[in-house]
Amino acid sequence: MPMDWEEYSRQKKVNLPFDIEQLREKFSRFQKFSGLPILIAILILIWLASGIYIVSPDEVGVVKRFGKMVRQTGPGPHYHLPYPIETVIKPKVTKVQRLEIGFRTIDVGPPARYKNIPKESLMLTGDENIVSVEFITQYRIKDPVAYLFNVKDIRKTVKDAAEAAMREIVGRTSIDEVLTIGKFRIQQETKQLLQSILDRYQAGIMVIAVQLQDVHPPKAVIDAFKDVASAKEDRSKFINEAEAYRNDILPKAKGEAARIINEAIAYKETKIRKAKGETARFLSMLKEYNKAPSITKKRLYLETIEKILSKTNNIVIPAGTEKIILPLGERTLPKIEK
Repeated sequence: MPMDWEEYSRQKKVNLPFDIEQLREKFSRFQKFSGLPILIAILILIWLASGIYIVSPDEVGVVKRFGKMVRQTGPGPHYHLPYPIETVIKPKVTKVQRLEIGFRTIDVGPPARYKNIPKESLMLTGDENIVSVEFITQYRIKDPVAYLFNVKDIRKTVKDAAEAAMREIVGRTSIDEVLTIGKFRIQQETKQLLQSILDRYQAGIMVIAVQLQDVHPPKAVIDAFKDVASAKEDRSKFINEAEAYRNDILPKAKGEAARIINEAIAYKETKIRKAKGETARFLSMLKEYNKAPSITKKRLYLETIEKILSKTNNIVIPAGTEKIILPLGERTLPKIEK
């Protein structure tokens, strides 16, 4: 094994012009000094590399420099000056967020379990009745900068604004409309009012939908309201049945009346025309009578006899001519009038 200089000098009794221990100490100091810049350089590179960030397709990057917004970046890899010079916030601008007002979901189930919040759900209607309204509000970010910097607690702000908007719309509506046919209108008007409130706040929020989940009277009077609603449904059913009967019978009655009227008009026209014809015939006959009274009387007599005898089964022959007309004798004649 090789010997170090100190052992060699001891064995050979050689006096070295320098101290081995001092030399080792200086060499170790040199090694420490030469490794420090490398370490610093590595740390600087790591610090500079910390400024690399990636924005997802559903996000927008908002870069702040010493707390002030300086730019926005779209999806993909980007770079900002390392902390604490610049920082980046990446809100999800396409995500639809959901707020429950008047209730909270305890367990999504199945079966789902909910907790009612009367402080939020109980509202006063336009006709001074109390109704419990539970609804949800859906929204997303439309302006990331306004969303991040204009409002401190955005979820609480949206919740309070949605509750205030719903109370205002319900306060202008009767309880019958709230419980029955007015739900769609209430949803639309609440959505528009909520959007206008958030726009005044410059919250950077777009309201997607306001949906009523459950609307019912307070538990203390819910049975009475159910009876009233049932009675109104029966009334509507009877009205619809009556209208259906009316729509069925009226066309028939109108058709029958039109038929009777047409028959009467036709009968009237027939009688008038027949009377006019008889009048014309009588006047014509009177004219002939005035010209030759005896001939006209005889003609009328013969025409009348012809009409009467044409309806009988008797045979009329002149007296004394029966043997000439019927040579078989009287025995063969069923009846002869002379």
